[in-house]
Amino acid sequence: MKGQLNALSVVGVFALMSVAWAFSANRRNVNWRVIFWGFALQLLFAFFIFHVPVGLFLFNWINDIVIKLLSFANAGMYFIFGPLAVSPGSTGPGGEKSIGFILAFQALPAVIFFSALMAFLYHIGVMQKVIKFFSYIFTKLMKISGAEALCASSNIVVGIESAFTIRPYIEDMTMSELCTILTAGMATIASTVMAIYVGFLYNQFPTIAGHLVSASILSAPAAIVMSKLLYPEDGKPLTLGRVVEGHYEKSSSWVESIIRGSDEGVKLCVGIVALLIAFLGLLSMLNWFISVAGNWVGSLIGQEAELSLQKILSYLYFPLTFIMGVPIEDVANVSTLLGERTIVTELISY
Repeated sequence: MKGQLNALSVVGVFALMSVAWAFSANRRNVNWRVIFWGFALQLLFAFFIFHVPVGLFLFNWINDIVIKLLSFANAGMYFIFGPLAVSPGSTGPGGEKSIGFILAFQALPAVIFFSALMAFLYHIGVMQKVIKFFSYIFTKLMKISGAEALCASSNIVVGIESAFTIRPYIEDMTMSELCTILTAGMATIASTVMAIYVGFLYNQFPTIAGHLVSASILSAPAAIVMSKLLYPEDGKPLTLGRVVEGHYEKSSSWVESIIRGSDEGVKLCVGIVALLIAFLGLLSMLNWFISVAGNWVGSLIGQEAELSLQKILSYLYFPLTFIMGVPIEDVANVSTLLGERTIVTELISY
Protein backbone atom coordinates (compact mmCIF):
# COMPACT_ATOMS: atom_id res chain seq x y z
CA MET A 1 0.00 0.00 0.00
CA LYS A 2 2.84 2.39 0.87
CA GLY A 3 4.49 1.73 -2.49
CA GLN A 4 1.23 2.48 -4.28
CA LEU A 5 0.86 5.78 -2.42
CA ASN A 6 4.45 6.73 -3.27
CA ALA A 7 3.79 5.96 -6.93
CA LEU A 8 0.62 8.03 -6.79
CA SER A 9 2.52 10.95 -5.26
CA VAL A 10 4.98 10.85 -8.18
CA VAL A 11 2.02 11.10 -10.54
CA GLY A 12 0.74 13.96 -8.40
CA VAL A 13 4.00 15.90 -8.74
CA PHE A 14 3.80 15.80 -12.53
CA ALA A 15 0.06 16.52 -12.43
CA LEU A 16 0.62 19.69 -10.39
CA MET A 17 3.45 20.72 -12.71
CA SER A 18 1.14 20.13 -15.67
CA VAL A 19 -1.48 22.41 -14.12
CA ALA A 20 1.15 25.14 -13.69
CA TRP A 21 2.27 24.64 -17.30
CA ALA A 22 -1.34 24.81 -18.53
CA PHE A 23 -1.75 28.22 -16.87
CA SER A 24 1.68 29.42 -18.01
CA ALA A 25 2.05 32.96 -19.29
CA ASN A 26 4.15 31.61 -22.18
CA ARG A 27 4.28 27.83 -22.51
CA ARG A 28 6.70 27.93 -25.43
CA ASN A 29 9.22 29.93 -23.42
CA VAL A 30 9.61 27.48 -20.52
CA ASN A 31 13.27 26.79 -19.72
CA TRP A 32 13.28 23.03 -19.19
CA ARG A 33 16.79 23.10 -17.73
CA VAL A 34 15.40 25.02 -14.75
CA ILE A 35 12.53 22.55 -14.40
CA PHE A 36 14.81 19.51 -14.63
CA TRP A 37 17.36 20.74 -12.09
CA GLY A 38 14.68 22.06 -9.74
CA PHE A 39 13.01 18.64 -9.69
CA ALA A 40 16.37 16.84 -9.48
CA LEU A 41 17.50 18.98 -6.53
CA GLN A 42 14.36 18.04 -4.61
CA LEU A 43 15.12 14.36 -5.15
CA LEU A 44 18.79 14.79 -4.22
CA PHE A 45 18.01 16.79 -1.08
CA ALA A 46 15.33 14.28 -0.03
CA PHE A 47 17.62 11.29 -0.64
CA PHE A 48 20.43 12.93 1.34
CA ILE A 49 18.20 13.93 4.26
CA PHE A 50 16.26 10.68 4.64
CA HIS A 51 18.56 7.93 3.32
CA VAL A 52 22.22 8.99 3.68
CA PRO A 53 23.58 8.41 7.23
CA VAL A 54 25.08 11.91 7.41
CA GLY A 55 21.77 13.40 6.27
CA LEU A 56 19.82 11.38 8.84
CA PHE A 57 22.23 12.54 11.52
CA LEU A 58 21.74 16.18 10.49
CA PHE A 59 17.96 15.67 10.39
CA ASN A 60 17.87 14.38 13.97
CA TRP A 61 20.47 16.91 15.14
CA ILE A 62 18.49 19.87 13.76
CA ASN A 63 15.29 18.45 15.26
CA ASP A 64 16.92 18.13 18.70
CA ILE A 65 18.42 21.63 18.45
CA VAL A 66 15.05 23.23 17.65
CA ILE A 67 13.30 21.35 20.47
CA LYS A 68 16.04 22.41 22.88
CA LEU A 69 15.79 26.02 21.75
CA LEU A 70 12.06 25.90 22.45
CA SER A 71 12.82 24.84 26.02
CA PHE A 72 15.10 27.89 26.34
CA ALA A 73 12.28 30.10 25.06
CA ASN A 74 10.00 28.61 27.72
CA ALA A 75 12.29 29.95 30.46
CA GLY A 76 11.45 33.53 29.54
CA MET A 77 7.78 32.70 29.05
CA TYR A 78 7.51 31.08 32.51
CA PHE A 79 9.13 34.10 34.14
CA ILE A 80 6.78 36.60 32.48
CA PHE A 81 3.49 34.69 32.35
CA GLY A 82 3.85 32.12 35.15
CA PRO A 83 1.29 29.26 35.07
CA LEU A 84 -0.32 30.73 31.95
CA ALA A 85 2.78 29.69 29.98
CA VAL A 86 2.66 26.03 31.07
CA SER A 87 1.43 23.95 28.14
CA PRO A 88 -0.78 20.86 28.60
CA GLY A 89 1.21 17.77 29.58
CA SER A 90 4.08 19.72 31.16
CA THR A 91 4.85 21.46 34.44
CA GLY A 92 6.44 24.80 35.19
CA PRO A 93 9.84 25.27 36.90
CA GLY A 94 8.09 25.50 40.27
CA GLY A 95 5.85 22.49 39.67
CA GLU A 96 2.95 24.55 38.33
CA LYS A 97 0.37 22.58 36.39
CA SER A 98 -1.11 23.66 33.09
CA ILE A 99 -4.52 25.32 33.10
CA GLY A 100 -5.00 24.46 29.41
CA PHE A 101 -3.63 25.58 26.08
CA ILE A 102 -3.49 29.35 25.58
CA LEU A 103 -2.03 30.38 22.22
CA ALA A 104 -1.05 33.91 23.25
CA PHE A 105 0.97 32.74 26.27
CA GLN A 106 2.30 29.32 25.26
CA ALA A 107 3.14 29.51 21.54
CA LEU A 108 3.38 33.07 20.24
CA PRO A 109 6.07 34.26 22.71
CA ALA A 110 8.47 31.72 21.19
CA VAL A 111 8.39 33.88 18.05
CA ILE A 112 10.10 36.68 19.98
CA PHE A 113 12.89 34.38 21.17
CA PHE A 114 13.51 32.87 17.73
CA SER A 115 13.39 36.29 16.07
CA ALA A 116 16.07 37.56 18.47
CA LEU A 117 18.16 34.42 17.95
CA MET A 118 17.99 34.71 14.16
CA ALA A 119 18.99 38.38 14.34
CA PHE A 120 22.02 37.40 16.43
CA LEU A 121 22.98 34.62 13.99
CA TYR A 122 22.75 37.10 11.14
CA HIS A 123 24.93 39.54 13.08
CA ILE A 124 27.74 37.01 13.47
CA GLY A 125 27.40 35.84 9.85
CA VAL A 126 26.17 32.27 10.37
CA MET A 127 22.93 32.55 8.40
CA GLN A 128 24.61 34.32 5.48
CA LYS A 129 26.86 31.29 4.95
CA VAL A 130 23.90 28.88 4.97
CA ILE A 131 21.94 31.06 2.54
CA LYS A 132 24.92 31.54 0.23
CA PHE A 133 25.44 27.76 0.06
CA PHE A 134 21.94 27.15 -1.30
CA SER A 135 22.07 30.27 -3.46
CA TYR A 136 25.26 29.03 -5.15
CA ILE A 137 23.69 25.64 -5.92
CA PHE A 138 20.49 27.15 -7.35
CA THR A 139 22.36 29.72 -9.45
CA LYS A 140 24.94 27.37 -10.96
CA LEU A 141 22.72 24.35 -11.62
CA MET A 142 19.45 26.00 -12.66
CA LYS A 143 21.10 29.00 -14.35
CA ILE A 144 18.62 31.43 -12.83
CA SER A 145 19.49 34.93 -11.71
CA GLY A 146 21.62 35.29 -8.60
CA ALA A 147 19.12 37.68 -7.04
CA GLU A 148 16.14 35.32 -7.22
CA ALA A 149 18.31 32.38 -6.14
CA LEU A 150 19.47 34.37 -3.11
CA CYS A 151 15.90 35.32 -2.21
CA ALA A 152 14.63 31.73 -2.59
CA SER A 153 17.51 30.51 -0.41
CA SER A 154 16.78 33.16 2.22
CA ASN A 155 13.18 31.97 2.37
CA ILE A 156 14.40 28.65 3.76
CA VAL A 157 15.18 30.38 7.06
CA VAL A 158 13.18 33.64 7.01
CA GLY A 159 9.83 34.74 5.64
CA ILE A 160 8.78 37.09 2.86
CA GLU A 161 11.08 39.70 4.43
CA SER A 162 13.85 37.86 2.57
CA ALA A 163 13.09 40.29 -0.27
CA PHE A 164 15.05 42.88 1.71
CA THR A 165 18.23 40.88 1.06
CA ILE A 166 17.96 41.73 -2.64
CA ARG A 167 16.70 45.29 -2.21
CA PRO A 168 19.29 46.83 -4.61
CA TYR A 169 18.09 44.56 -7.45
CA ILE A 170 14.30 44.66 -7.07
CA GLU A 171 13.68 47.76 -9.18
CA ASP A 172 15.28 46.17 -12.27
CA MET A 173 13.87 42.67 -11.86
CA THR A 174 11.83 40.95 -14.55
CA MET A 175 8.27 39.77 -13.95
CA SER A 176 9.50 36.17 -13.88
CA GLU A 177 11.98 36.99 -11.11
CA LEU A 178 9.28 38.75 -9.08
CA CYS A 179 7.00 35.74 -9.52
CA THR A 180 9.75 33.50 -8.14
CA ILE A 181 10.24 35.75 -5.11
CA LEU A 182 6.53 35.71 -4.23
CA THR A 183 6.17 31.97 -4.86
CA ALA A 184 9.18 31.10 -2.70
CA GLY A 185 7.84 33.32 0.08
CA MET A 186 4.53 31.44 0.10
CA ALA A 187 6.06 27.97 -0.26
CA THR A 188 8.55 27.98 2.62
CA ILE A 189 8.30 28.36 6.41
CA ALA A 190 9.95 31.20 8.29
CA SER A 191 11.99 29.96 11.24
CA THR A 192 10.20 32.33 13.61
CA VAL A 193 6.75 31.00 12.71
CA MET A 194 8.09 27.44 12.58
CA ALA A 195 8.67 27.72 16.33
CA ILE A 196 4.89 27.99 16.81
CA TYR A 197 4.19 24.87 14.77
CA VAL A 198 6.87 22.87 16.58
CA GLY A 199 5.45 24.02 19.90
CA PHE A 200 2.02 22.78 18.82
CA LEU A 201 3.10 19.32 17.74
CA TYR A 202 6.37 18.10 19.24
CA ASN A 203 4.64 16.25 22.11
CA GLN A 204 2.63 14.19 19.60
CA PHE A 205 5.24 14.22 16.79
CA PRO A 206 8.76 14.24 18.31
CA THR A 207 10.57 14.76 14.98
CA ILE A 208 8.28 17.54 13.71
CA ALA A 209 11.07 20.15 13.72
CA GLY A 210 13.27 18.06 11.43
CA HIS A 211 10.38 17.46 9.06
CA LEU A 212 9.44 21.14 8.88
CA VAL A 213 13.04 22.21 8.24
CA SER A 214 13.35 19.50 5.56
CA ALA A 215 10.07 20.62 3.99
CA SER A 216 11.30 24.20 3.84
CA ILE A 217 14.54 23.13 2.13
CA LEU A 218 12.69 20.98 -0.43
CA SER A 219 10.13 23.71 -1.05
CA ALA A 220 12.72 26.23 -2.27
CA PRO A 221 13.58 24.43 -5.55
CA ALA A 222 9.93 23.36 -5.86
CA ALA A 223 8.86 27.01 -5.71
CA ILE A 224 11.37 27.91 -8.42
CA VAL A 225 10.02 25.12 -10.65
CA MET A 226 6.39 26.17 -10.24
CA SER A 227 7.12 29.87 -10.72
CA LYS A 228 9.16 29.24 -13.88
CA LEU A 229 6.32 27.13 -15.27
CA LEU A 230 3.73 29.79 -14.47
CA TYR A 231 5.84 32.73 -15.62
CA PRO A 232 8.85 31.68 -17.73
CA GLU A 233 11.72 34.12 -18.05
CA ASP A 234 11.17 36.39 -21.06
CA GLY A 235 13.70 39.10 -20.26
CA LYS A 236 17.37 39.46 -19.41
CA PRO A 237 17.93 39.47 -15.63
CA LEU A 238 20.84 41.65 -14.56
CA THR A 239 22.26 38.92 -12.30
CA LEU A 240 21.65 35.92 -14.57
CA GLY A 241 24.01 33.07 -13.69
CA ARG A 242 25.92 35.24 -11.23
CA VAL A 243 26.07 34.63 -7.47
CA VAL A 244 25.30 37.89 -5.67
CA GLU A 245 25.87 39.09 -2.13
CA GLY A 246 22.87 39.80 0.05
CA HIS A 247 21.95 43.18 1.48
CA TYR A 248 21.76 42.91 5.26
CA GLU A 249 21.16 45.60 7.86
CA LYS A 250 24.15 46.01 10.11
CA SER A 251 23.89 46.22 13.89
CA SER A 252 26.55 48.06 15.85
CA SER A 253 26.79 45.22 18.38
CA TRP A 254 25.36 41.81 19.18
CA VAL A 255 23.20 43.41 21.87
CA GLU A 256 21.62 45.75 19.35
CA SER A 257 20.96 42.82 16.99
CA ILE A 258 19.10 40.96 19.75
CA ILE A 259 17.08 44.06 20.66
CA ARG A 260 16.17 44.63 17.02
CA GLY A 261 15.21 40.98 16.56
CA SER A 262 13.06 41.07 19.71
CA ASP A 263 11.24 44.17 18.46
CA GLU A 264 10.54 42.47 15.12
CA GLY A 265 9.28 39.39 16.97
CA VAL A 266 6.87 41.50 19.01
CA LYS A 267 5.51 43.13 15.84
CA LEU A 268 5.06 39.70 14.28
CA CYS A 269 3.21 38.40 17.36
CA VAL A 270 0.87 41.40 17.39
CA GLY A 271 0.26 40.95 13.66
CA ILE A 272 -0.57 37.26 14.10
CA VAL A 273 -2.99 37.99 16.96
CA ALA A 274 -4.72 40.80 15.05
CA LEU A 275 -4.99 38.66 11.92
CA LEU A 276 -6.48 35.69 13.78
CA ILE A 277 -9.03 37.81 15.65
CA ALA A 278 -10.15 39.57 12.47
CA PHE A 279 -10.17 36.59 10.11
CA LEU A 280 -11.74 34.11 12.52
CA GLY A 281 -14.48 36.61 13.35
CA LEU A 282 -15.17 37.37 9.69
CA LEU A 283 -15.06 33.67 8.81
CA SER A 284 -17.56 32.87 11.54
CA MET A 285 -19.90 35.53 10.15
CA LEU A 286 -19.51 34.27 6.58
CA ASN A 287 -20.06 30.67 7.66
CA TRP A 288 -23.29 31.72 9.37
CA PHE A 289 -24.64 33.11 6.10
CA ILE A 290 -23.49 29.99 4.20
CA SER A 291 -25.10 27.76 6.85
CA VAL A 292 -28.41 29.63 6.60
CA ALA A 293 -28.34 29.31 2.81
CA GLY A 294 -27.40 25.63 3.08
CA ASN A 295 -30.22 24.88 5.50
CA TRP A 296 -32.70 26.67 3.21
CA VAL A 297 -31.56 24.65 0.19
CA GLY A 298 -31.60 21.48 2.29
CA SER A 299 -35.20 22.11 3.35
CA LEU A 300 -36.21 22.42 -0.31
CA ILE A 301 -34.66 19.08 -1.29
CA GLY A 302 -35.48 17.31 1.97
CA GLN A 303 -31.88 16.77 3.10
CA GLU A 304 -29.63 18.32 5.71
CA ALA A 305 -26.85 20.44 4.25
CA GLU A 306 -24.26 21.52 6.82
CA LEU A 307 -22.07 23.86 4.82
CA SER A 308 -19.14 26.13 5.63
CA LEU A 309 -16.51 27.84 3.53
CA GLN A 310 -13.87 25.38 4.78
CA LYS A 311 -16.07 22.44 3.81
CA ILE A 312 -16.68 23.83 0.32
CA LEU A 313 -12.95 24.36 -0.20
CA SER A 314 -12.20 20.87 1.13
CA TYR A 315 -14.26 19.42 -1.74
CA LEU A 316 -12.22 21.48 -4.22
CA TYR A 317 -8.94 20.31 -2.66
CA PHE A 318 -9.99 16.64 -2.50
CA PRO A 319 -8.55 15.57 -5.90
CA LEU A 320 -5.31 17.50 -5.30
CA THR A 321 -4.91 15.92 -1.87
CA PHE A 322 -5.56 12.46 -3.28
CA ILE A 323 -2.93 12.70 -6.02
CA MET A 324 -0.35 13.89 -3.47
CA GLY A 325 -0.36 10.35 -2.10
CA VAL A 326 -2.27 10.97 1.13
CA PRO A 327 -3.83 7.72 2.48
CA ILE A 328 -7.44 7.53 1.35
CA GLU A 329 -8.75 7.46 4.93
CA ASP A 330 -7.02 10.80 5.62
CA VAL A 331 -7.80 12.60 2.37
CA ALA A 332 -10.98 14.25 3.66
CA ASN A 333 -9.29 15.53 6.83
CA VAL A 334 -6.23 16.82 4.96
CA SER A 335 -8.47 18.51 2.38
CA THR A 336 -10.29 20.28 5.19
CA LEU A 337 -6.98 21.44 6.68
CA LEU A 338 -5.91 22.81 3.30
CA GLY A 339 -9.23 24.61 3.03
CA GLU A 340 -8.71 26.19 6.44
CA ARG A 341 -5.14 27.09 5.55
CA THR A 342 -6.35 28.93 2.44
CA ILE A 343 -8.69 31.17 4.41
CA VAL A 344 -7.24 31.70 7.89
CA THR A 345 -3.53 30.87 7.40
CA GLU A 346 -1.79 27.61 8.24
CA LEU A 347 -1.62 28.50 11.95
CA ILE A 348 -5.17 27.24 12.53
CA SER A 349 -4.51 24.07 10.51
CA TYR A 350 -1.41 23.22 12.56
